[in-house]
Amino acid sequence: MENTSPSSPADLARALLSHCLEGTHWPESLVDQLIEDDASRALFSIVVERLSDLFEPRLCDVYAELFSEVIGKVLPDDLHEPHLFARYQRVRRPDPMPAANRRIRNVFVLSRVTLGADVAVTSVVLDAAKRAFPEAEIYFTGPQKSWELFAGDPRLHHMPVSYGRATGIRERLSVWPELRDTICRRRSIILDPDSRLTQLGLLPLCPEKDYYFFESRGYRAESHDSLAQLTGQWVEEILGMAGAKPYIAPMPMTTTLPEFECTVSFGVGENAAKRLPHPFEAELLKALPKPLLVDKGAGGEEAERVERAVEVAGGDIEVWDGSFAGFAAHIQRSRLFAGYDSAGGHVAAACGIPMLSIFAGHPNQRMFERWRPTGDGPIHVVKVEPGVDPWPEIVNALQDLTRAS
Repeated sequence: MENTSPSSPADLARALLSHCLEGTHWPESLVDQLIEDDASRALFSIVVERLSDLFEPRLCDVYAELFSEVIGKVLPDDLHEPHLFARYQRVRRPDPMPAANRRIRNVFVLSRVTLGADVAVTSVVLDAAKRAFPEAEIYFTGPQKSWELFAGDPRLHHMPVSYGRATGIRERLSVWPELRDTICRRRSIILDPDSRLTQLGLLPLCPEKDYYFFESRGYRAESHDSLAQLTGQWVEEILGMAGAKPYIAPMPMTTTLPEFECTVSFGVGENAAKRLPHPFEAELLKALPKPLLVDKGAGGEEAERVERAVEVAGGDIEVWDGSFAGFAAHIQRSRLFAGYDSAGGHVAAACGIPMLSIFAGHPNQRMFERWRPTGDGPIHVVKVEPGVDPWPEIVNALQDLTRAS
């Protein structure tokens, strides 16, 4: 009989994802193969990201069961599958913080690791924590690149954590023991906004009474609100702080920044489904008001796309080839932002900058609703649907936005 079992990491991950989505239990052998170093990247990119992006409450349980098993296999001497799953069921719906817990020394707010999520979600928690605990030390706990977006905030301290999204499961879990030992302190609490540092709430860091977890994938599932809005509702419910909003506070530039009419990001976070085919990017640059600044991104394929689009578009366009925090400072000073659903869009929304957001590649309506940028400034989100030309809507949106700016 022909052997038709999957062999590549991507095939293995797709087979596991099918079990998760269909509600059937997966073979243990699939997990065993996907926790190997050369396969575990597919476990995250194909399985974990898909389960998260669908924002279905049922899949929160599926994920917790799956990753309790994964963690128990990778760290069998330290963590055990049934204990992890049982703990998750206890911490996933935290009670409002008692008044007695207000007299604490330290608040550790965990990074979501990705830049856009740290603006749209983590910064809302930071905003609420600063007001809820005026005497406490507030720590942004996460990577340097994300910290740079808040390094100019005098109320915040940085607790550095190195977490590689392009690494395997063992390297990702290796941050846990040191992180636990560093931030598990007396008279301290941890606010976890569904962080990758805890593998979405599964890794224990402190006594449960001091841990407040925001299950963003399942919270108020029937709401049509964005993640930024839902996070604001959660911190009001748990911390009693109404009106918390996204913000950024990068360190001031040492030189005077030039002003651009428009800032642009074509970043898609390695998700090709979020971008539109050539020559869309060059055509968009031609249509935007000048002078404009385009972020070159993290290099590689994104930088090549930017260079190609700028060359075709020509005329009064500069390219930013520096830190994302530096580009965020330019967004703050521009009169318009345009780009795909990206970290740049969440920065613009947080700063009240008029924005054109091109939103493609969403697997369902709820994912679109959760990740669409929301804020105080004029925002036009073009929801790209298969087979529908978005250009007429983009042209109309630009006309409206340029008048507003």
